[in-house]
Amino acid sequence: MSVEDFIKKSILESDAYNQTISLSTLVTIFIDLAFALIMGILIYAVYKKYFAGVVYSRNYALTLIGMSVLTAMVTLAISTNIVISLGMVGALSIVRFRTAIKEPLDLMYMFWAITMGITAGASMYLLAIVAFVIMFIMVIIFSKNAGGKNTYILVVHFSGEQTESEIAHVLSGMKYAIRSKVLRGETNEMTIQLRAKHGNLAFADKIKEIETVNDVVLLAFDGEYHG
Repeated sequence: MSVEDFIKKSILESDAYNQTISLSTLVTIFIDLAFALIMGILIYAVYKKYFAGVVYSRNYALTLIGMSVLTAMVTLAISTNIVISLGMVGALSIVRFRTAIKEPLDLMYMFWAITMGITAGASMYLLAIVAFVIMFIMVIIFSKNAGGKNTYILVVHFSGEQTESEIAHVLSGMKYAIRSKVLRGETNEMTIQLRAKHGNLAFADKIKEIETVNDVVLLAFDGEYHG
């Protein structure tokens, strides 16, 4: 038997190349796609609830659902037909996405949706459920312990030598750190990073009441520096 005959018999004439759709195949396709849709909706709900970025994009969140379903469809196609799988690998290798991902966590959610689609298309439901539970627990833990929670940047312009000690007295009992101090003749600028308990911002008003304080600027800080 020649190599050509072997390939023809083992691949082209095998059941994997058979396009006949049975009832069991239809049931499997329906269940896998429905499972991928459910997992995509769950990922969408987690992303919406625990989003901690600057601007929430509803279109991106909906993309997570579609990504799960479409990836499951691709996995179903390449798992049942070796010829289609080879062609699809070549086709997908030339696809380029131009949309920039601004938040690093958005990339994690996208990869999460893709992997859920792959496992759903492979009918590995238990693996998908266990992975979702682990990822969900991780998101909850890290969102509660996020460094940017109730964290602020306080910029104070003041004059006088004793003003700095008065500001320190107001901030006593709070966790803070002086990040920069600029001396400009009679006017000084001090930048302080601090954490406010329960979002209580009364300290800013107390600092503004100091006579030698010119102005106070309070900025929310998410723990990331953007260049």
